[in-house]
Amino acid sequence: MPDAIVNKVAESGLITFDLEDFYPKEEIIVFDLKEYLFMGLVLKEKDFRAALQNIQWQQYQNKNIALTCTADAIIPMWAYMLVASYLEPFANAVVFGNRDTLIATLMIKNLSKLNGEELAEKRVVIKGCGDVQIPEAAYVEITNKLRPYVKSIMYGEPCSTVPIYKKK
Repeated sequence: MPDAIVNKVAESGLITFDLEDFYPKEEIIVFDLKEYLFMGLVLKEKDFRAALQNIQWQQYQNKNIALTCTADAIIPMWAYMLVASYLEPFANAVVFGNRDTLIATLMIKNLSKLNGEELAEKRVVIKGCGDVQIPEAAYVEITNKLRPYVKSIMYGEPCSTVPIYKKK
């Protein structure tokens, strides 16, 4: 049949890689030390320790926690360590930084489990658009992870890609 429509994208052997598959599934919570500062400026050790003892830490079970302080205050390092020690038995992950830092860290952790050898000599398209905002760090990580193995890396959609890498 000479007039048959041929799907050249389907026949190209391209593998579309969606970074949304590596996005953290668990709830993300920002734990802000600002709430525990005296007058929003100073961390008083005795009051801080007492406040932490009154928190129901079970509420953080299987959650991803970004540990930060959004107030313009000097926070001693032990304060972050103390909160992390309370969170660790319950939280899925505890990362110092804001929500974006947490997401990027978790995505890199999830991508580290990927076996690049499974895509050896394949032509890979890293999906560029989606429903979720993917951190730039995840795009850099997937490029570093796949480049030693794949035949080529492209960015975008199979019908319209930007070449990133091609094995010589």
